[in-house]
Amino acid sequence: MNRFFLTDTRAFVTGANTGIGQAIAVDLARHGCHVIAVGRSSMDETLAKVAAEGGQANALQVDLGTVAAAQAAFAEAEQQFGPIETLVNNAGIIRRDDSLAFTEEDWDAVMDINLKVVFFLCQSFAKSRVAAGQGGSIISIASLLSFQGGIRVPSYTASKSGVAGLTKILSNEWSGKGITVNAVAPGYVISNNTTDLRNDPERNKAILDRIPLGRWADPEDIAGAATFLAGPAARYVTGVTLPVDGGWLGR
Repeated sequence: MNRFFLTDTRAFVTGANTGIGQAIAVDLARHGCHVIAVGRSSMDETLAKVAAEGGQANALQVDLGTVAAAQAAFAEAEQQFGPIETLVNNAGIIRRDDSLAFTEEDWDAVMDINLKVVFFLCQSFAKSRVAAGQGGSIISIASLLSFQGGIRVPSYTASKSGVAGLTKILSNEWSGKGITVNAVAPGYVISNNTTDLRNDPERNKAILDRIPLGRWADPEDIAGAATFLAGPAARYVTGVTLPVDGGWLGR
């Protein structure tokens, strides 16, 4: 058996329209998984990329800003496509401002999507797997700010620290039921969110000087870790927040 293949499994991947989420969706499909790509934006590009790899994917277009909407989307996915063996919590937002000026609205928006919805999607997934008497895998996207403080992103730092904490407690409670629970903490990734940083010569140099590998990550660099954690090769890995950061945290 190829321990890195996911044939005859299904994955529910949130925020799969672009960036890391898209790369994870494509890589899972490349390894045989049927991907349900979920988010509020069009998934046409993601579906085209999956098709180009000879994989299988379907899209559910839904705003994941509330628990009710996220739970309904998960239920619809299982009804349409069958049991889901892997949950990937990738969807998230960030709001930037000095902590002295940070608003309650910005705090709640980030915490709701990045942490609250993540927990209740995990709960929906686990309830389904336990009811079926089967295991599965949960992979959440954390951050370097699960380990560090950062600046001017208080709710983002709190939410991603929370994702690391959830990963541990849910692993403690559910690993015995056959559900592994892990997170991936990306380093600095080439994406729309980092365009300004990469275009700023001073910031870009400071970041690259700190990364032992000497380059920004491609989204595909993160996807490989998620695919590993979803498959049989990681069956004894649980409760871990795995940095994929080019060596940043070791500096």
